[in-house]
Amino acid sequence: MKNELKRLKDGNQRFVSGTTIHDIDSISSQRISAVKAQKPFAVILGCSDSRVPAELVFDQGLGDLFVIRVAGNIVAPSQIGSVEFAVAMFDSPLVVVLGHSDCGVIHATLDAMKTPGETKSINIQSIVRRVKPAIEPLAMHGGLDQVKIDEAVKANVNKSVEQLINSSDIIESRVAENKVHVSGAYYDLKTGVVEFIESD
Repeated sequence: MKNELKRLKDGNQRFVSGTTIHDIDSISSQRISAVKAQKPFAVILGCSDSRVPAELVFDQGLGDLFVIRVAGNIVAPSQIGSVEFAVAMFDSPLVVVLGHSDCGVIHATLDAMKTPGETKSINIQSIVRRVKPAIEPLAMHGGLDQVKIDEAVKANVNKSVEQLINSSDIIESRVAENKVHVSGAYYDLKTGVVEFIESD
């Protein structure tokens, strides 16, 4: 897992410095070679935010990453099943939950907590309900107005990591056997830097 994590970290450094190793020729070559099979070395459960495309952020090519994107990088049965699929089918040894600064879902969740009942869409409410338990402990001491967005994003990432492991026998058993490592990560929109977060 250390090698796979290093590949992501090295790729993010290239992204930040603007020294990508992937040009149109290499991508075309990868497209042709990936037709028959894929062997992604990492699974990324990331937010749907259009500013955080995992392949670019980590400077990876076609077939390198199995990417699942959903608003707020929440963990629901379909996301768990998608991670299980990649882990079981491709033996991907690394799973990363990728959150990002100034996340709109975190803002929406805090707003919903401050003014309950104002969110009209039941579908958006279902996302907010999944994020809320991660944020509630942060509000216990200073109240909701004292909760910092970035702390809430990281808390949500850690909660998603925990849920992925504890809601899946496949993932949990592979983590216990040291065949899979699940890590959280935080992407800074301003700098382009990814900080990896290891939860307790």
